[in-house]
Amino acid sequence: MTFTSIKKSILFGLLCTVQGVTWAHGSHGHTMSAEEKRITQGVFTDQQVAARPLSDWDGVWQSVYPLLQKGALTPVFEAKAAAQHTSIAEITSYYQTGYQTDIESIEIENDKVEFIRGKDKSACHYQNAGYKILNYPSGKRGVRYLFECRDPASHAPRYLQFSDHRIAPHHSDHFHIFLGNDSQEALLKEMHHWPTYFPYQMMDKEIIDDMLHH
Repeated sequence: MTFTSIKKSILFGLLCTVQGVTWAHGSHGHTMSAEEKRITQGVFTDQQVAARPLSDWDGVWQSVYPLLQKGALTPVFEAKAAAQHTSIAEITSYYQTGYQTDIESIEIENDKVEFIRGKDKSACHYQNAGYKILNYPSGKRGVRYLFECRDPASHAPRYLQFSDHRIAPHHSDHFHIFLGNDSQEALLKEMHHWPTYFPYQMMDKEIIDDMLHH
């Protein structure tokens, strides 16, 4: 992870704060309209969905999986278990599968995405491949934004899909990512494994607070 990238991400967060936007500090900092709330809950029409550029995810991002591994997300899981009338163990197992990843951080700038696994890094310039609207058995809906690496020399994942509960251009405050080398169609079938990332500059306490209000 480069100092320049981290500095740019921090500066972006400060800029957002100055402009009265709280993208870098969690979705609960922004007062959502009734329509925005419905959209984040998976209720929207096809006509509301719009294409988005990869730059919507610009920044330096950290995986939340290490927080789960050290037990820091227990308050989040306790709250979810109470709300869903299920056991903490069941909730923890669900997110253990969902969050699991060896990609510690991700850097995104314009169309370039770099994946960091310890000292190992891989990157590629990704091309926009549109989006896909998904209809879930629960009756809720979601949108995944698709991107592809077409550089045969790159060791980065060939296919990427982003989901951040938004359905139109807007900078992301956190996201779930789906990645693989088979096909976009294969990734669209993945419903249980969705590594999740928050801005790199957010402290553990801020991430947990965001999750409790999400």
